[in-house]
Amino acid sequence: MWFDAWSDVLRVVSVGAAAYVALVVVLRLSGKRTLAKLNAFDLVVTVALGSTLATILLSADVSWSEGVAAFLVLVLLQLVVSWTTSHVGPGRSVVTAGPTTVLRDGALLDAALTSQRLTADEVRQAVRSSGLGGLDQVARVVLETDGTLSVIPTSKLGDASALEPDDR
Repeated sequence: MWFDAWSDVLRVVSVGAAAYVALVVVLRLSGKRTLAKLNAFDLVVTVALGSTLATILLSADVSWSEGVAAFLVLVLLQLVVSWTTSHVGPGRSVVTAGPTTVLRDGALLDAALTSQRLTADEVRQAVRSSGLGGLDQVARVVLETDGTLSVIPTSKLGDASALEPDDR
């Protein structure tokens, strides 16, 4: 089907523009955290917002006001979860995984690699990407809560206060 009616195209353009403006306003009011890539829940909210926008644009069964209500629900839930994770002790561990050390003092930690489903090659790639040529130059490689690998060269370990308490 290539074309149904101009009214359908006009609806997509008008409702789409209004939904886009509403999404931008909701995101600006909710703050930077809403689109941050801090953990899996933040990613879910970001994907859900995009999916909601697409539904508003393409489904005549969903009104603009229903779409804006969906934006608000997603953002409010994200705010509640982020507040809970920062103010309630065990709340964070329910929603986010903690960082995991996968290399310590130049040695790969096989148990950590296995539990996090990483390969030694992926860790080596992160080391190379950081500009280092040997694992012996690395104090730690940490798999962060957002899925990135942080490489800490031995020369920049300092007092290790940025590491988990049990990894110092």
